[in-house]
Amino acid sequence: MLRTYSIPIWKTAPFVRLLLPLIAGILLQWYLNISLSTIVLAAACFSVSFLLFMLLPLAVRFKLQALQGLLIQLILVGIGLLITWQKDIRHDTNWFGNVYHDSDYLVIRINEPLTEKTKTYKAEGYVESVARDDTDIACKGKLLLYFTKDSLARQLHYGDRILVNKKLQAIKNSGNPGAFNYEQYASFQQVFHNVFLKDADWILLEEKNTNPFKRFLFSAREKILSVLRSKANTGKDELGIAEALLIGYTNDLDKDLVQAYSNTGVVHIIAISGMHLALIYVMLVWIFARIPVVKCSKILQVVLILGCLWLFSLLTGGAASVLRSAVMFTFITLGKNFVRRSSIYNSLAASAFVLLCYDPYFLWDVGFQLSYLALAGIIIFQKPLYNLLYIKNKWLDKVWQLVAVSLAAQVLTFPVCIYYFHQFPVLFLLANIIAVPLSSVILYAEIFLLAFSWIPFVGEWLGKITAWLVWLMNEIITRINHLSFAVWDNIRATLFSTGLLYAVVIGICAWLISRNKRSFLFALAALFLFTMQHAWYKWQNFIQQKIIVYNLPQHQAIDMVNGNDYHFTGDSVLQVDCALRNFHLKPARIALGLNNRVDSMNGFFRQGIFYQFNNKKIVLIDKPVAFDPVAQKMDVDLIIITKNPAVSIPQLAAVFNCRQYIFDASNSLWKIDKWQAACSVLHLQSHSIPGQGAFVLDL
Repeated sequence: MLRTYSIPIWKTAPFVRLLLPLIAGILLQWYLNISLSTIVLAAACFSVSFLLFMLLPLAVRFKLQALQGLLIQLILVGIGLLITWQKDIRHDTNWFGNVYHDSDYLVIRINEPLTEKTKTYKAEGYVESVARDDTDIACKGKLLLYFTKDSLARQLHYGDRILVNKKLQAIKNSGNPGAFNYEQYASFQQVFHNVFLKDADWILLEEKNTNPFKRFLFSAREKILSVLRSKANTGKDELGIAEALLIGYTNDLDKDLVQAYSNTGVVHIIAISGMHLALIYVMLVWIFARIPVVKCSKILQVVLILGCLWLFSLLTGGAASVLRSAVMFTFITLGKNFVRRSSIYNSLAASAFVLLCYDPYFLWDVGFQLSYLALAGIIIFQKPLYNLLYIKNKWLDKVWQLVAVSLAAQVLTFPVCIYYFHQFPVLFLLANIIAVPLSSVILYAEIFLLAFSWIPFVGEWLGKITAWLVWLMNEIITRINHLSFAVWDNIRATLFSTGLLYAVVIGICAWLISRNKRSFLFALAALFLFTMQHAWYKWQNFIQQKIIVYNLPQHQAIDMVNGNDYHFTGDSVLQVDCALRNFHLKPARIALGLNNRVDSMNGFFRQGIFYQFNNKKIVLIDKPVAFDPVAQKMDVDLIIITKNPAVSIPQLAAVFNCRQYIFDASNSLWKIDKWQAACSVLHLQSHSIPGQGAFVLDL
């Protein structure tokens, strides 16, 4: 009887072996920040060693083939180091940050259409030059521009050039516990500064500087949006979802509605991803297969399909998940038409390799991670899951196929979702079974609407049908979200716990597929470590005592923490505005395990502006106060100044013997600068929340 052999994945998918060392090099460069000279020297040594190895006799090379593989891996690590170093614009001598001084003028090109925010207009700017005295220094680099709404900024368009004389601000994190690392996120986009501009801070220059292709993309986006707004605009919620579903335009999305989609596990529908490109790919293949001229030419089919897919990808903004899909479908299309046999694993690894060579920082992009993990999960687990049940009924079988796909996608993505979003959508299966087919119909309806909107009767009815379908999907998702058990929320996760959770998942899946006892024991060991780590954090949370002054612009927010209890002092709007609270306060409370808000707790006392928490004495000043002269100063640990009160640091210093002054983010920056200068003169310790981040004191 012949024995069957299974070929390992690294044999059928060689790009997997190339991808792993490339990722290792990217990670090493980001975390170790290795110098260029060291990188070049290492890459040269690895390359020379490989060339010398190839000069050895064939028999010797065969015996030492493991060494050959190691040298190739090291060369790829060097490539990862080099492309990551090169991608960091701060290493470019022409980056404006290397020559800019606060007094300089900047010539900035508006790099995209302005986006309207609550109080400002926002746009990405590109620095073309730095003007100093009579010299003009050519530069490059991006920054974020914020224009006041009472300005002439609404007249600005893509390609306009402005002359700016305003001190730039470095992008910094809020410092709030558990907060999103915005500084790192911006650095991955090669943006390190922002500036807030009033009318007097900038001048519009006569010359424009536009890229014809980008101008075409922006005008096409605006044309698509105008069609949707005129034909399918029955409500703000419907319009926002329709815009996001078709081209990834998210500025009109309602935050509560987006949260509902996230809670039910179908937010991928309104974030342009592989599903959208797959639907468009299927439509393009069907259309071009029925056009006689195109059908006869395989090359023409490939060119047209890939051209349409890439145009759509760029039209949606070119997010990492979309580019992954575009590159992936490029490999699939080329392989299907010009290569007889192609491994899906190889195509997947090759697309990741190409994208990481283009931008190594995609490795930290959430969309990139979830996109590849979901697709890998579907490829690995969908067929085994589907084969668990045999269903004769055609339509029930299709439902089971969709269930199997949804489950397979969740296997490898749920640990990452918990790590980033701290929640798990319990009803994701129900929501996906309904929303995925419905959103597919909506996407095709929107495409037909764009194609036939010029026909009055047809365009009107297609718009009404599209709007009704979007309303129906919103209504279903909202009703599912309102169920009390729709989402498991406030889940604490760290990088270490996520790694352990992946070890558990991979071990169990390997055991179920191969019936390997070692895999099961590995999963049990990882589960034990995961449980122990969770117990350790529970204990740490139980004994913690902290004072936290949050960095929340224009708002007061203070938590007194005792174990899992916290007493909140701050603006009442933070209890009403869920979006504001969820973004700034909720991550900290999840990270610290705070699940019980209390009005009083042991060791906490308040009388007027005076607080005492355990052994710490605190004075909270949020309005003008006058103190009578005292013979002996009062000892306090903290004086927290908030809400722009008219106070004098010397007068406070004459009354209080304070260890540290805290100025929170509800104060004006110029007042904080004035107070800090006074503290410096009096040799008093101070902490500026906007400048130094949130203040956290462990008791």
